[in-house]
Amino acid sequence: MNFLQSFHFRLCGFLLALLQLGFAQEISFHITPLRPVEQLRTDALKKQPPHEQGTFLNPDLVELVKLDPTIKLDIRYATANNFLGAPVYTQARAFLQRPAAEALLRAHRELETQGYGLIIHDGYRPWYVTKIFWDATPPEGKIFVADPAQGSRHNRGCAVDLTLYDLKTGQPIEMTGGYYEMSPRSFPNYPGGTSLQRWHRDLLRRAMESEGFTVYESEWWHFDYKDWREYGILNIPFEKLSIGSAAK
Repeated sequence: MNFLQSFHFRLCGFLLALLQLGFAQEISFHITPLRPVEQLRTDALKKQPPHEQGTFLNPDLVELVKLDPTIKLDIRYATANNFLGAPVYTQARAFLQRPAAEALLRAHRELETQGYGLIIHDGYRPWYVTKIFWDATPPEGKIFVADPAQGSRHNRGCAVDLTLYDLKTGQPIEMTGGYYEMSPRSFPNYPGGTSLQRWHRDLLRRAMESEGFTVYESEWWHFDYKDWREYGILNIPFEKLSIGSAAK
């Protein structure tokens, strides 16, 4: 069974559960990790991020829900509803470096004028989690995960995974593919799906790009802030980030 056949097989297995949820939360695409997640976590926590040369700005990580209570969180990595099928975060929280956070807030408020809001799936990601993702993912899926030897823009606090919700219903907007779906449906220029799905995907992209973010070439939900090169790779666990404040 090839990778795409395996994806469709797994997707069919989720349909009944999806109906039971009433579409309140999408069932995530799922892979079989190459090793158990807890084993990968133990190994990753023993490692250190790559050494970087140069001078970087001091981290100033802002908790996104403190900016505007209408920004919603759906932090899949704090649950088993993610592509690994097991929690990798111990807390459902999302942070960005302050300039990126303020730009995201402007995009959110512009979208509100059109009847939409933002749902955050992930923001700042400690480096050890990036290593878990890489070590867990089979070779054919590695275009969807960052190489820990290079670090991720999530590790710098300058990348965000997000989608739209309808302000009237509070429900997520259906896009061309699911969050972290490892298939061509995730590409931001994927021509399939319905015209409405593509319109919503492009609406999100326009709102984010107007505030200095750039969509990642393989993931419609992933946006990098323009100043990501100015920040170093961080490996601060969420537990060490105080509630509502920044990491300095």
